Amino acid sequence: MSIHPTATVNPKAELGANVTIGPFCVIDAAVKIGANTRIGPHVTILPFTTIGAGCSLHANVVLGDLPQDLAFKADTISYVRIGTNCTIREGVTIHRGTKPETETVVGDGCFLMVNSHVAHNCRLCNNVILINGALLAGYVEVGERAIISGNAVVHQFCRIGKLAMVSGNSAISKDLPPFCTVMSSRNNIAGLNVVGLRRAGFGVPDRLAIKRAFHTLYQSGLNVTQAIAQIRAESPTGPALEFCEFVEQSKRGICRFGGQTDEDGRQTTDDG
Repeated sequence: MSIHPTATVNPKAELGANVTIGPFCVIDAAVKIGANTRIGPHVTILPFTTIGAGCSLHANVVLGDLPQDLAFKADTISYVRIGTNCTIREGVTIHRGTKPETETVVGDGCFLMVNSHVAHNCRLCNNVILINGALLAGYVEVGERAIISGNAVVHQFCRIGKLAMVSGNSAISKDLPPFCTVMSSRNNIAGLNVVGLRRAGFGVPDRLAIKRAFHTLYQSGLNVTQAIAQIRAESPTGPALEFCEFVEQSKRGICRFGGQTDEDGRQTTDDG
């Protein structure tokens, strides 16, 4: 273990083996840091934060600060939980849950780049990437291997599906289904994340099934209910079913393909 002499580490913090803490850090009570985690200079880790083994925190990271929620009560005990082998770059902020005994969760292997923000009660699955300046509002859920690009913003309570990609400077206020890419401030889906699917090892049959499901939902002229029924009939198992189930579970509605859509999912013109 290596702790720089200028760092302030509360004696009630729990530090694993071979933890490194750099200059001018503040590690508060009720903090747990896993083995082999490296913490750079000027990092602040506040109470009720747990960090897994093998993580790397760069300069000026702040973990576990109070949520930016006017309803938050000062005596609330809530949590931040960071998985193993995460990289958290300069200036990243992650806030703890806003209600008692709730948590903000970052899964294993996540890469949070410079000045990205994870608000209270967000939940990131494994291997999520937030690129510089990406901002997640409260209660956002991000699926495995999803990518939120630079300066993109995601509205509270939205869900970003597995292997989805949000392009830079986008603003998302609807759920983005798995395997899709979205751009602009109008929740407009551009297509499928084909490169991401290949890199993730999806074979040709699975990619074709996802492509058929995408076409059925967005380009067949069917409404959402009809499209879901057809997708289930054609793909009772596999990733196309994941796509289908995500859409079924949406409470905010899903991002659109091209032009605007009416409430039942049929394509309309931009004039409504």
